[in-house]
Amino acid sequence: MRDGFVARWQGREYQASPDGDDVRLYQSEPGEGFEEVRPGRYVRVVPASEVDDLAYVRTTCTWQGQPFIVLGEHEGWLRVEYTGGRWPVVREMGLEAFDFGVYQGWAPANQVADLREQRV
Repeated sequence: MRDGFVARWQGREYQASPDGDDVRLYQSEPGEGFEEVRPGRYVRVVPASEVDDLAYVRTTCTWQGQPFIVLGEHEGWLRVEYTGGRWPVVREMGLEAFDFGVYQGWAPANQVADLREQRV
């Protein structure tokens, strides 16, 4: 499940973070020019002009017929954020208030439908 920036650089796609005129590229294994920032996480900063594509990717789904963004996954459950904007639905589903107007919950992965990745 992806929710964040991705960049294509030298024919490969990486998790990414734009930073002004640069882009931070991340990978889970050592590589030429990549520095370890924590165990299993390596970063390389490249000029944005060298990046072939930069996009925001998010995973969406429906749960109980309602629209959600998938934020994460853990042991057969998906952390989801409601995007339908209807308070009665929030209340009926028992979603947690994460921030003002932002409601999240845990959905059993086997109850989620229409799981797809979108480039925003």
